[in-house]
Amino acid sequence: MSAWTSEGQPAALGDTTVTLVEGGSFCVCARNGDILQGGSQGVYHADTRLLSRWELRVDELPVEGLRVVSGEPYHATFVGRAGPRPGRAESTLLVIRDRYVGGGLREDLTLRNLSDEPAGCVVALHVGSDVADLFEVKAGRVRHVSDVETTADRSGLLIVSACRGRGTRVVADPAPFAGPGLLVFRVLVPARGEWTAGLQVNPILEGEESPGRFPAHHPLEHAEPVRRRVDWERRSPVITTPDRFLSAVLERSRKDLGALRLFEPDRPDDPPTIAAGAPWFMTLFGRDSLLTSWMALLMDQSLALGTLRRLARLQGTVSDPLTEEEPGKILHELRFGRQGGASPYAGRAYYGSVDSTPLFVMVLGELGRWGVHDEAVQELLPYADDALDWIRRSADPFLSYRRKTDHGLANQGWKDSFDGVSFADGTLARAPIALAEVQGYVYAAYLARAHFAAKAGQAALEAQWTSRAGRIRDAFNERFWLPDRGHYAVALDGAGRAVDSLASNMGHCLWTGIVDEDHAGRVAEQLLSPRMFTGYGVRTLAGDMGAYNPMSYHNGSVWPHDNALIAAGLMRYGFEREAGRITYGLLDAAEAFGWRLPELFCGFDRAEFTWPVPYPSSCSPQAWAAAAPIQLLRSMLRFDPSISGGHLRLCPADLEGLRIEGLSLAGSDVTIEVGATGASVRGLPEGITLIEEPRGPPARAMWPAH
Repeated sequence: MSAWTSEGQPAALGDTTVTLVEGGSFCVCARNGDILQGGSQGVYHADTRLLSRWELRVDELPVEGLRVVSGEPYHATFVGRAGPRPGRAESTLLVIRDRYVGGGLREDLTLRNLSDEPAGCVVALHVGSDVADLFEVKAGRVRHVSDVETTADRSGLLIVSACRGRGTRVVADPAPFAGPGLLVFRVLVPARGEWTAGLQVNPILEGEESPGRFPAHHPLEHAEPVRRRVDWERRSPVITTPDRFLSAVLERSRKDLGALRLFEPDRPDDPPTIAAGAPWFMTLFGRDSLLTSWMALLMDQSLALGTLRRLARLQGTVSDPLTEEEPGKILHELRFGRQGGASPYAGRAYYGSVDSTPLFVMVLGELGRWGVHDEAVQELLPYADDALDWIRRSADPFLSYRRKTDHGLANQGWKDSFDGVSFADGTLARAPIALAEVQGYVYAAYLARAHFAAKAGQAALEAQWTSRAGRIRDAFNERFWLPDRGHYAVALDGAGRAVDSLASNMGHCLWTGIVDEDHAGRVAEQLLSPRMFTGYGVRTLAGDMGAYNPMSYHNGSVWPHDNALIAAGLMRYGFEREAGRITYGLLDAAEAFGWRLPELFCGFDRAEFTWPVPYPSSCSPQAWAAAAPIQLLRSMLRFDPSISGGHLRLCPADLEGLRIEGLSLAGSDVTIEVGATGASVRGLPEGITLIEEPRGPPARAMWPAH
């Protein structure tokens, strides 16, 4: 198995599991708190499963789960009960497992005796670790190495694989009796009293043990994740609205984005990046992290800066077919598994993405429009120029992809499953493949570079990039538009044929502004037609296409981030009603998922089932799904800053009663209030004018002659 090749989706975790996440660490467990062997459950850190078994027994019986009390994304309390005491019909022993994930795991275990006589019992914790690589677990192909050794000492257990150089130490207080894979406590719980124990799981990477982020005997409020959460909440704008659906989903998004942030230990002062999602993508992804940071700008701009900086440091400098690295190219994915271990590409960057590179330039351009981190944006401009050089070398005239070896991803756009790009009859497209939305990203990247040139007073350079944007826009509308179908092709294949399926990709083309206004009405009509729109969102593929399957990953499912960008594009072209249908459809779906939009859900029609049907292996929380409601809010506000242009466009569609306080814009804290007749703004930076008209698509008249 290759680390990068898509070989189908991971096994479903089901709705009986709980996922906790903090930075690059996560835990997947049963609802009573146990981690059961044989599946995907475990405690993970640095792409390694530290624990594959963590089962609590009281007097040899499992704990019956009663309730999971969710706190922050890294914390949950598992409330359960032990079996009945001798001679009693019902349990009188409450079991509370207070769990924190971050760098490893901390669990505070409490037994509360609700009886009027002391309870003597044996508490046993069965512990195991296969030190498996994340990719092995994800694919259901764990290679069990023979040298995983478990050593017991007075404080707990040490589990290490010498060949992988990884493992974990489990420390308990009070000291247990420790045996191979077992911690045992003989306890007496006083009548109407409690017994407590503290358990700590520390990772061992390359032979070095490191403490978790929630160390025992350390006040929780001083733990690094808690301090970061408090700082995140302090800096985030306060959003209030009478719409309880919107309020609940925005609050969930804020918490999840805060928990998915990634910090580099050797660069503590740098702003964070963001992981793609739990459980399988708790690392930096080019496309995912860039799109997430774009969509989250209304909440926080530091994510965009941190993501751009880290991707710039990892930008390609050499040509390597195995990793698909090329000079100027932005990576697809970064992994931290042991090099030379189970995964051939562990601990390395993989560059098999056609869209990360233009998205890098787009996000830098958008950050410039917001007028924040201006000096840092200028420092990143040479990296954007290197990215544009890669695009120009690779585009002929359209930017396309073909994997370099059979280890790479066959499809390298956001629909990267093996069957993600197909013709209307279901036939798979053959590489090299030029995706419709990628041409839109390139177009927007060219305009972003023209914006920087204009800001610097470089008129000739501005005209050069604007002209390039005009040429690709003209070529795109000529080659991709299917007049007999009334929609854009999803791609051009290796033979230059239009891949004629009706797919959601063209909604991204509206977002970037590459769509000719003459075609925009037909595009909007198709996207909201019964073939595409389920009532909760737009399907990735129309219901009458040959490859359509509403239970598939990319061929008929509904992705919240996809829909957020489609709604933004519809708003940009003036289709307010259509954008509103998508927005409120997704908010209805969010209610069914406990206000946390998942990575995707099945594309069945709303009229067929009362609630949206979950996709079994969907990531949750997932970064761009968490950011989607923030982008939807921005679209409904029609909020578009251009600090260098001296204005802010704001023209709300609906949202009466909404208030945003503490929104950061060019170093100022801005307050927005939406009333019955429009919006009022306080605190605009000096010299910035409010324009109460929406920003439309670029007019054809802006292009120089070419």
